[in-house]
Amino acid sequence: MNRIFYLLALVLIVGSGAQTLCGQGKSKMKGKTTKQIVAQPNYKCLPPDINLETIVSTKQVKSAAGNKIEQETVKQRLDKIKAGCKAGRLVDGKGREIRFYRLQGCWGNPPQDYQEILDNQQKELQELKKKYAVVEITCNPSGGMPF
Repeated sequence: MNRIFYLLALVLIVGSGAQTLCGQGKSKMKGKTTKQIVAQPNYKCLPPDINLETIVSTKQVKSAAGNKIEQETVKQRLDKIKAGCKAGRLVDGKGREIRFYRLQGCWGNPPQDYQEILDNQQKELQELKKKYAVVEITCNPSGGMPF
């Protein structure tokens, strides 16, 4: 929540009447350095079944106020790995194509062959990671216990 507030404040301060640099036209910010310009990444090449607000991971954080669940969205992860579109493909900062993988395994009562499913999932992930940058999407976006 604090990150969003500070990001919005920064955008309002820097973006007042300024054009962002996304390779579109000339900048109207004469005398400003590139560090003072907030550029929004272009994720137009995101696969159609993936949304920028899709939850990628969750973790439980203990604080003085109690336990809190922190969620990371697709947009936050793509920003973290410096992703962008290149030749119509989504790539990370190192130029590797990004693939999304929806994890399985959030069963309240697992199926009989659950171990086989999880083993196959691990094999698929290992193969994908040899060629692509893989973003694993959690099967439990709420972060709570499934039972």
